[in-house]
This record gives sequence, structure tokens and C-alpha cells, in this order.
Amino acid sequence: MEERVSNGCTTIERRSERELVATRTFDAPARLVFDAWTRPELFKLWWAPKSMPAPLLSCEMDVRTGGGYRLAFGRDAANAMAFFGKYLDVSPPSRLVWTNEESDDAAVTTVTFEENDGGTLLVLQELYPSKEARDEAFVGMEGATPEQFAQLDELLVALRAKA
Repeated sequence: MEERVSNGCTTIERRSERELVATRTFDAPARLVFDAWTRPELFKLWWAPKSMPAPLLSCEMDVRTGGGYRLAFGRDAANAMAFFGKYLDVSPPSRLVWTNEESDDAAVTTVTFEENDGGTLLVLQELYPSKEARDEAFVGMEGATPEQFAQLDELLVALRAKA
């Protein structure tokens, strides 16, 4: 059974037994949106929802096919929660695919950037190892992703103004 939620800008859906998909159109060219996902100095400005009690402490990214990433969230390094994995496909400015290796229930994430009339349709697809893992992740995605994407939207407006 497919379930879809939307806040008017970001849509999140359970597309299959193991798949979650989030979509949003940004008023920026694909190159700029891709940069915001692949340049650590930009990524750390929008990725952690401001409402989240644990800020992004560190952001290490080697964005190339075969490269890796590590993100740490928390109030201090001793109590940080880490997310990490490898980039399986980096195809600028149209596609990113990475693993999430912090748990056995983590997804493989694919993000596509499709430019149309100066805007970019972003599709984030996460494929989980089980329906249970997908259902558990849905709650987090439903709460965090719209806020993350709104923060990305604000950053893109600022970047476009500088260009």
C-alpha cells in the first residue's frame, strides 16, 4: 500500500515494500543544487534540521565514485552519532548514489537532479533491506526531510543572489 504525505513543497511516499521517495522542485539550476549536496561547506549549512536537538558536528565528504563520507551529530564529540558510507555513483550534476553503513537496516540512497526551465526536480529515493526498516525510517523522513529541503531552498536563494 502506497502512502504519500506532502507539505505543499516536499512530497514523501512509500513507493514499494522497501522504498521511500521524497521529491521537491527547487528554483535553481541542477549544477547549483548538486553543489549544495556535494560541497561540504554548503552541505553542512542545510542538512541538519534546525529543530533537531543534535547539531551537525562534522562533515567529511570525498564525493567521487568509490569515495566516502562521515557525518557526526550531537552536542559534543564524545556523545556524537555518526552516519557514514560510500559513494557508489557520482555523476555531476545529475545523480548521486551512496550507501548508509551505520546499521544493518540502513538504506542505499539515490538522488537525481533533473533540470527543467531553470529549476531542478530533486528525487531522493531510499531502498531499505526490509519493509520494517522502511516503515521505521518513514517517521524520521516525514519529520526531517521537509525541513531539510526548506533549509536547502533558503541556501539556494542566497547562492543565486551571489551569482
